[in-house]
Amino acid sequence: MTAPPVALLAGGLATRMGARCRETPKALLEVAGVPFAHRQLELLKKNGLEKAVFLAGFLGGMIQESVGDGSRFGLSVGYSFDWPDLLGTGGAIVKALPLLGEKFMVLYGDSYLDIDYRAVAKAFADSGMPALMTVHQNDDNYDRSNVVFEDGRIRLYDKMNRSAAMRHIDYGLGCFQAAAFEGRSGKFDLADVYRDLSVEGRLAGYLAEKRFYEIGSPGGLAELDALFRAGKSGARAPRGRDVSEGD
Repeated sequence: MTAPPVALLAGGLATRMGARCRETPKALLEVAGVPFAHRQLELLKKNGLEKAVFLAGFLGGMIQESVGDGSRFGLSVGYSFDWPDLLGTGGAIVKALPLLGEKFMVLYGDSYLDIDYRAVAKAFADSGMPALMTVHQNDDNYDRSNVVFEDGRIRLYDKMNRSAAMRHIDYGLGCFQAAAFEGRSGKFDLADVYRDLSVEGRLAGYLAEKRFYEIGSPGGLAELDALFRAGKSGARAPRGRDVSEGD
């Protein structure tokens, strides 16, 4: 099957990173001497993907200057900007739909996910659902779990109202049909789409066995930097995550 394009959510203000992101977008923070966005694109290429679109906001022009058209990474890279009027993660996706087409993947712009992206895309295609969320069994180890995952389906995703039945957590990679965003406009979060689809019984799930890595916090950035320097960026660990959207 043809690899779908990947939307990289890179439009947040990175408030948790403080002064380091006042003049540098989070996507360009260095991980073992290399801008994180470059690390992400290298990972996508390694997984056989062909096209990425940065959904950029604050200082987004710097990402475009650094990455260019993606040819140096063996990819085609496009850009969609929503600065200074931030649209939220969901609104940014709607704005970028002309670049993404009818089916696409969405990856948090601060996440390094060692997962088989093409296997995820195939699972999405096979599901017949308008969307798929990757999840990791978290059991509240790292942050509060927010997903009820059973039999390959997301029975419920809710970041605000959590229950004991929630043992999994949003991993940071999803797949969508453009139709999943039909009727939505303006500023809204991707979490709203995921939640509504889960309640409607229209959200497939894919279990990620390996943990995520992220640069959305100083600790996460330091950890991933150390792992790359040690050559262990594919290590396994029993942790999950809950990304603060738009941060």
